[in-house]
Amino acid sequence: MLLCPFEDDHVGHLSPLALTRAVFDLRVGARTLVEKAAAAFPDAVVVPHTRAALADVTAEEHPDWETDAPSGPTLFVNGRWLIREGDALDAVRAVVGTDEARAFVQDDVLVALWHPDPPARLTAGDALRLADVEDTATEVIDNAVLVTHLWDLIADLGERITDDLEAMGGLGTHAGTVEDGATLFEAGRIFVGEGATIRAGAVVSAASGPVWIAEGAEVGENAVLRGPVYLGPKAIVKPTARVDESAVGYRSKVGGEVHGSVFHSLSSKGHDGYLGNSYLGRWCNLGADTNTSNLKNDYGEVTVWDAVAGDFVGSGSQFVGLFLGDHSKCSINTMFNTGTVVGVFCNLYGSGFPPRHVPSFAWGGADGLVPYRTDKAFRVAEAVMARRDRTLSDAERARLAEIAQAHGME
Repeated sequence: MLLCPFEDDHVGHLSPLALTRAVFDLRVGARTLVEKAAAAFPDAVVVPHTRAALADVTAEEHPDWETDAPSGPTLFVNGRWLIREGDALDAVRAVVGTDEARAFVQDDVLVALWHPDPPARLTAGDALRLADVEDTATEVIDNAVLVTHLWDLIADLGERITDDLEAMGGLGTHAGTVEDGATLFEAGRIFVGEGATIRAGAVVSAASGPVWIAEGAEVGENAVLRGPVYLGPKAIVKPTARVDESAVGYRSKVGGEVHGSVFHSLSSKGHDGYLGNSYLGRWCNLGADTNTSNLKNDYGEVTVWDAVAGDFVGSGSQFVGLFLGDHSKCSINTMFNTGTVVGVFCNLYGSGFPPRHVPSFAWGGADGLVPYRTDKAFRVAEAVMARRDRTLSDAERARLAEIAQAHGME
């Protein structure tokens, strides 16, 4: 069986984080959306369908995946579907392997499609829509969780991390090094991978939820981790840092206080300062003493910039911090207001709050923004990536150039 995670025409709401990656590659806990889908159907061969502009980037991200159009029995799953046991998953599993095509629909959105022999037209465009399967038998569902807006990426984050870690198995395994003087509370709910190190004085508590410290990760001296927490491979929690209810992806670095937040991967917040209910993409860096507000003084609903609406829209939440696109950075003492959205390749500095919406390839701060030249931006990216033995690939460079051009840069 083939598993085809697909993008639909709602992905624009997840800009800027979905500008540089397929929507199903967004981290929503310990795992990405597609990792959760693959875990639900472990015997399937993954054949993705993305926007054409992201096909090469996605192929580089997943070199083991098939790249041809699906042919043969295929389960199509919406890349925005946050798959968990129960929910709509049981209904979908019940028809997988049958001879009849079946579409699963919720609120006029195609959530999943089982097809024993899918026609090529299904993946001919950038998006797979409900209109593309109007001749298919339909089953209405009402309990699938779809990531539609930026704030959906961090909603119920602690519950999602707990669900992931329990499903991944291995809690209670301590293959790494726990130095003398480090403390593990409820060690049976803590995973310490091979090559991971928990330094003297650190406290790792699973009293409120499980903790996963992946292979090669490090928890510094006197740092405190309060579960549910996911610390990805080679990630670092700096000495005296405090992290709770957060997911820190591959080779990210965390200092200060972090709550209810996601580091997709390869991003750094190495110093003191507060990050709450926020989402950082890849290759981001927060300067020392950068702070985010995640709660308005009047305790009201936080509004967030929506690229499709072209305006701020209500999030339905009191707690929303910062969304930072790939390769964006800020200087020391930067202050971010509640519900701030910063695009791809932004460089922010200066006193005062930057605007709550900063478009991609912008340079400046509260006193104004100017375009960030692409030649300079790419030079900075190469220097940053070299520190982790990486370089901009041709596919990444081409996609970033497209984003720059869309924002008036050459």
